[in-house]
Amino acid sequence: MIATTHDHGTVGAAAMSESTSEQHASAIAPQFEALYREHHPAVWRFVRRLGIPELEVDDVVQDVFMVVHRRLSEFEGRSSARTWIFGIAYRVVRDRRRSFAARVQREAQVEPGRPPTQPDQRVGRHQAVGALDDLLQALDDDQRATFVMAEVLHMSAPEIAAMTDVKLNTVYSRLRRGREAFEVALQRYLARHGGELPWLN
Repeated sequence: MIATTHDHGTVGAAAMSESTSEQHASAIAPQFEALYREHHPAVWRFVRRLGIPELEVDDVVQDVFMVVHRRLSEFEGRSSARTWIFGIAYRVVRDRRRSFAARVQREAQVEPGRPPTQPDQRVGRHQAVGALDDLLQALDDDQRATFVMAEVLHMSAPEIAAMTDVKLNTVYSRLRRGREAFEVALQRYLARHGGELPWLN
């Protein structure tokens, strides 16, 4: 009889836990959907500009919003929802780039890379995107992330510091070096392409 009572209590607790989980999911669903609709396009562009290959961007963005959904109940509003979401995106991209770099290194040890072929090159409407990617390659990962946040997303240095968990002076330093590296890369690009940028044509 004691065991039976205990079992009933366990079943009851499990049912209550399941009911609470369902209520929680139901409560955050509208908030999550609103955040997704508002921020998905900008998160997609942000992830792409941080150097994730275009074919992998959708997967990475999905990972970002899975984290957003999982942690939404923890969001306390100390920063804007935008800053919080882009902070998550920054960390997801950072981890993905590290995994990608390790994979490339392993593959390079197995077989030599092949030169790019015509189908691999960006043409037509992708020309401007390819040019920007080329210029951003001149920046290291930290500089690139800071540069994109400041110059593309128009975030303030304090917002970037909050997103990346680094000191404000470090943000300013990365941004300064990133701008310098980008300017050098831009001048080299202009010299190679007759002083024209594809997005100005």
